[in-house]
Amino acid sequence: MVSIDSMAATPPFEQIRTQIMESVRTGALAPGTRLPTVRALATELGIATNTVARAYRELERDDMIETRGRMGSFIAPNGDAAHRHAQEAASAFAARIDKLGIDPDEALGLVTQSLGALPRTQ
Repeated sequence: MVSIDSMAATPPFEQIRTQIMESVRTGALAPGTRLPTVRALATELGIATNTVARAYRELERDDMIETRGRMGSFIAPNGDAAHRHAQEAASAFAARIDKLGIDPDEALGLVTQSLGALPRTQ
């Protein structure tokens, strides 16, 4: 399900997070699918449990997974919440741009420039 490239510049927790997100987006992990426990995945990958725990926390923060106490962690029923959050952010941005009176083409240019300035993790 997940693999770690120890030679990659991307931290292991981020590799786990992005691989799980991609699996949800492609349908390889369906809503309700139970994930390995933090300890089991850490053992399988040969990494610290805190690394897997951080990836799971960030996935939970992004509504991609949910933790049900002793039952474990599962892919959230809403599946790919990242796109829903992106749509909400885009709608808020569009409303703010309109309120500021900025031309839509200029606003798109600003977004493109900002996205291009982000450091790439992969």
